Amino acid sequence: MRADALAADEGPGVSLLRFYARLLRAQKKVDDALGVTPPTGVLEADVGILLESGVDLLRTVSEAGPQPLAAQARELMDGSASVCEARLLTYWRDRSDRSFFGKALLQPYAERLTRDEAGPIAGASIAGDNMCPRCGGAPQLSILDGGGAAATDGGARCLQCATCLARWVFRRVVCPSCGNEDERTLGYYQSAVFAHVRVDACDRCGRYIKSIDLTRLGLAVPLVDEVAAAPLDLWAQEHGYEKIALNLVGL
Repeated sequence: MRADALAADEGPGVSLLRFYARLLRAQKKVDDALGVTPPTGVLEADVGILLESGVDLLRTVSEAGPQPLAAQARELMDGSASVCEARLLTYWRDRSDRSFFGKALLQPYAERLTRDEAGPIAGASIAGDNMCPRCGGAPQLSILDGGGAAATDGGARCLQCATCLARWVFRRVVCPSCGNEDERTLGYYQSAVFAHVRVDACDRCGRYIKSIDLTRLGLAVPLVDEVAAAPLDLWAQEHGYEKIALNLVGL
């Protein structure tokens, strides 16, 4: 697993990567359960299997997560199923990247729906081409690829959804938050430590997204490498930029 390999290097963000690697394994168990009992696509009907298969995720966070999250995990494990169910339904209706447990449990659910069915998820509200065409979620990261039929503006660019993890083609020199195309107010920041990852920032709306350049490192796994490059988030925040959508570890 890419997260384990990066954590073994003892580089920047090693503790985050170790935690994230455990989260990914716990999410895989949720996905496996959904493979045995396929979801209907109606969360109210599917929430039971999610709660049952998500027990290991809660346990993982209670054992290895940062103290605030660990305390919340223990509270959810000790509480009633109705409390967990309400949290999932609330997140599904009004997604917040600061709702850790809603996001952690519903990512594999939404990903399974987009994998098993074509077109938008039932009930999804698609606000524009900067939002996921499958579930209406905000983009968590950008992926740069050098070729393919979608290559434009010097190379192909895709956005990856923070909710269902689907990818869709998006113009390269455009802010994914506000649609700004003025290159004078679009900038980027890179560090030699993460040569294949950069911050794409917009001075018009003050938002940013991290881009993973697969032409520089083809072995990169965008979701994992984006977490590994957490110091770039700190740079962006110190310079007054706000991320379009936080990743699962809250950066």
